Amino acid sequence: MRRELRDSGADTVRGIAIVNLCFLLLTLGDVATVFALPVMGVVGAMIGRGLVGAAVVAVVATRQPGGLRLLRPTRRGLVAFRSIIHACASLTWYIAWSWSLGLADSYAVGYAAPLLMILLAGPMLAERVGWRRGLATGIGFLGVLVMLRPGGDLWRPAAALLLLGVAGMAISRNLTRLLATTEAPECLAFWLLLAHLPVGLLLLALGFPTPGVDLGVVVCVFALGLTNGLAHWLHSRACALAPMAALAPFEYVGLIWAAAFGYLFFGQVPAAVTMAGAVLVVAAGVSTFLSEHRRSRAERAVA
Repeated sequence: MRRELRDSGADTVRGIAIVNLCFLLLTLGDVATVFALPVMGVVGAMIGRGLVGAAVVAVVATRQPGGLRLLRPTRRGLVAFRSIIHACASLTWYIAWSWSLGLADSYAVGYAAPLLMILLAGPMLAERVGWRRGLATGIGFLGVLVMLRPGGDLWRPAAALLLLGVAGMAISRNLTRLLATTEAPECLAFWLLLAHLPVGLLLLALGFPTPGVDLGVVVCVFALGLTNGLAHWLHSRACALAPMAALAPFEYVGLIWAAAFGYLFFGQVPAAVTMAGAVLVVAAGVSTFLSEHRRSRAERAVA
């Protein structure tokens, strides 16, 4: 049965809360990946994320009404296209990290995606962006530009490669909202993660190094799969509740987590301009949340 996508203040506030938890989990998974990448390689990251992440989502599905039937897609072709697009986008991140691009720097490049999500929301989803949501996204994007430090050493081949994945990630995010009309969140998360497995096996066949395994890799792969399984399930739920124009500014929050975790775990100290850009990112997210919260209260008052 096709579900109607709504744009109410109450649902949008719930979606914003869920998506913020999602991006925290995704960043924790990225930290685990960077730790294990020198041993497990890009192939190990893709296969491990696919296997463990899909298994986590399947377990989540068994705890929901409907059970494993929730994993059955309705629009198979579009679900498969979205899943492969996202898996290829993930691959660009893993290769960039293997080329020594820092966690916070990679997020600075990658989070140009929210602007693309906003621009594509109209033609792909027929959503009304509105000046407040557009302004919040623009402010957040300005913060990212500040952090990119024009003229610095960030624009390396790794960053250029990562930009190729940004467009794919934006398309995948918007397709999540589109598919929420017919697919369960468990279905969208399961097939997205499982698509990493054939891409990883293809890389192995193409001559990429065989993954190494030790105790640290096993722990990190489990953490990667657990956090990503839960995060993509939550993201699919958030996309069913809130329009992409409201959720997109909160993609930038992951950059704040990346800067903090990069310092705590890898000793990567953000530059002063990075912190200045982070202030703009936080301002954009808080502005959107407060605007949607006011709208939610106004709708309840009218009701």
